[in-house]
Amino acid sequence: MRRRDFITLLGGTTIALPLGASAAPMKLTIGVLSLNSSPAMAPYIAWFVRGLNETGFTDGQNVIVDYRWAEGDYDRLAPLASELAANHVAVIFASGGTPPLRAAMAATSTIPIIFSLAGDPVKMGVVSSLNRPGGNVTGVTFTSAPLGAKRLELIRELVPNARRIALLVNPNSAGALDEERQLEAIANAAAAQLLIINASSVNEIEAAFARLPQQQADVLLMPPDALMTNWRGKLVELAAHYAIPTVFVEREFVADGGLISYGTRLRDSYHQAGIYAGRILAGAKPADLPVVQASKFELVLNLKTAKTLGLKVPQTLLVAADEIIE
Repeated sequence: MRRRDFITLLGGTTIALPLGASAAPMKLTIGVLSLNSSPAMAPYIAWFVRGLNETGFTDGQNVIVDYRWAEGDYDRLAPLASELAANHVAVIFASGGTPPLRAAMAATSTIPIIFSLAGDPVKMGVVSSLNRPGGNVTGVTFTSAPLGAKRLELIRELVPNARRIALLVNPNSAGALDEERQLEAIANAAAAQLLIINASSVNEIEAAFARLPQQQADVLLMPPDALMTNWRGKLVELAAHYAIPTVFVEREFVADGGLISYGTRLRDSYHQAGIYAGRILAGAKPADLPVVQASKFELVLNLKTAKTLGLKVPQTLLVAADEIIE
């Protein structure tokens, strides 16, 4: 019988190599767990990859990025997270809000987890503190929901006579109720009416838009929600079809033809998540990496869409805009 060399892989499995053969260096694997689909997240994941590259890691060369897309289905998150944990990935990036993060945390307490999250991760019980997260979790947090008042102000600058303001809400979103309460108080103070429209699927979204003319909605607000990002193209299409002036949270909606957006630069948080993934691969511990608080906001306008809707953009918005798409 020929002599063989033996090596042990992660998980305790032992395999034999022919004598004289050398084991190829094993590439570390990053697991990306996302609530959304690959096409919807492509603009953001590109920034995650950029951050990873800046730390010396390139997918397919010295690292493997293993993507798990839930395609908007919350029920798929737990089994997908379990798959990544069972594959002994070196780090998990939980993308798309709280549900993917919770699924990843339930699947493993040892594999480092990076999040991109709206809200306070300390209050959510995700980390011990922002400066010293502790445990196996760290990432980037950004403010989004509290900016609803600013988005309402901006859309009313574009449509000064707006009195019936529709708010499209995913009732499963953690921050939905806070958003409703905040905007309802502001609308009441401005002698306007807030119309709450619940939708958590494509069919419900289509039905919601179809009701807008009967409800005589003047404008539409889209609050922050990871699931809505999954249907970016459909939402922009419906807003155009029903000719309803709509304010979005993310720039990418406006780049795809939406009217206006105001919110945190989400791509920055993905860029930082990529940098953190690289640092952890290089030996850093998530417990020692402080949670980064994203603080850059941007206002983006699509002048072509404004013209199609017959809206005159005031000079104040043109001057304030960080980007104007023509």
